[in-house]
Amino acid sequence: MAEGQLKQGIAAGRLAPGQYSDNFSDLHPPLTQHEAVVEADRCYFCYDAPCMQACPTSIDIPLFIRQIATGNPLGAAKTIFDQNILGGMCARVCPTETLCEEACVRETAEGKPVQIGRLQRYATDTAMARNKQFYERAGSSGKRIAVVGAGPAGLAAAHRLAVYGHDVTIFEAKPKPGGLNEYGIAAYKATDGFAQAEVDYVLAVGGIAIDYDKALGRDFSLADLTASYDAVFLGMGLAGVNALRAEGEEAYGVHDAVDFIAQIRQASHLSQLPIGRRVVVIGGGMTAIDVAVQSKLLGAEEVTICYRRGKEHMNASEFEQDLAASKGVSIRHWLQPKRVITEGGSVRGIELEYTAMADDRLVGTGEMIRLEADQIFKAIGQTFDGAPLNGSGNLIAMENGRIKVDGEGRTSLPKVWAGGDCVRDAREDLTVAAVAAGRDAAESIHRALTSNGRA
Repeated sequence: MAEGQLKQGIAAGRLAPGQYSDNFSDLHPPLTQHEAVVEADRCYFCYDAPCMQACPTSIDIPLFIRQIATGNPLGAAKTIFDQNILGGMCARVCPTETLCEEACVRETAEGKPVQIGRLQRYATDTAMARNKQFYERAGSSGKRIAVVGAGPAGLAAAHRLAVYGHDVTIFEAKPKPGGLNEYGIAAYKATDGFAQAEVDYVLAVGGIAIDYDKALGRDFSLADLTASYDAVFLGMGLAGVNALRAEGEEAYGVHDAVDFIAQIRQASHLSQLPIGRRVVVIGGGMTAIDVAVQSKLLGAEEVTICYRRGKEHMNASEFEQDLAASKGVSIRHWLQPKRVITEGGSVRGIELEYTAMADDRLVGTGEMIRLEADQIFKAIGQTFDGAPLNGSGNLIAMENGRIKVDGEGRTSLPKVWAGGDCVRDAREDLTVAAVAAGRDAAESIHRALTSNGRA
């Protein structure tokens, strides 16, 4: 069989042109003003606010909901932005069903929480649509701060530092800002170029410059930054992807899920993206769900997620799992990949082994199963690449493969802070947790710079 015939299982344009825009429309359409007020009236405004305690950025949720209920969405937006300047994106991508909404008293009593995420989106979208800025820069401090990475952590840190009057330069390895928000989430969760619009809103405070296509370890070193700036914040993401550790995983048709999601996000025409007829996704997190659902929306006929443990162990929330099932994605548990089956160098299927727990350890049972596939996506986690930090003169302390920081985000090196996915205590690699880390590190940097004039 000719190579072209072998590869025709992966093709573009599987759907009618108009179907792509329908499939990738907004997952949760925004609330109207009336809907927002009605939903806000459902809030009990609890004095102990369990929802607020569940929010990694500690937004005063009862307060902003009361502000919406009383016809003050701009006041609500300020309440949100005071704690989370990327509250618009977090309203779209946060797994609220396992955070604030899971803690909602309405959820406990009725199984139907207040729609906190959609209310947050209503408030923040209102402020952004009116280009309402709530912050003015303080007088110049004369201090210069370098931020590595224009993702959620870096942007949050940069904004807070700029408000305090510090001059911030962000070094971003990619040609566009936003990090995970721009490149790493499902396209139907942030439509109409929202990631870039939010960056523009953040930068409008002034005092922040972004230098694109500048990578740490390639274009500059950490030592260069510490020598030239008063403080440095490291907000790099996770660049590496874990291997399947399965025979034949280098075959044509095996892809990194995060790379494919980025292609979807940056595609000018979704109809030009090639997708297989039978797609298998290996993994059990949000990335696995995102790539599986989008594969189906691109026209794949069969999409199967294979996860090595049980349903209750999946990192993807129950809502995300149900979303996948509603789109026709099959989720199979207790399976681990062993061999990619190829023909002429192209994927033809995958052989997996059933797994089980034995003495609190995951083990293979020896029983095998084969699934037909012409495309396989690896969504089994990312790794932090610490190599760019080398050559800085002093080695930065690492822990469990990520940068070690204290409670304020300080690293082992003077003048250097870190936060987000690159640190050891990132909470499930959530956008909202990265924002909190960047914000809190910025506060620590500001204290250090203003208490003794140096970090």
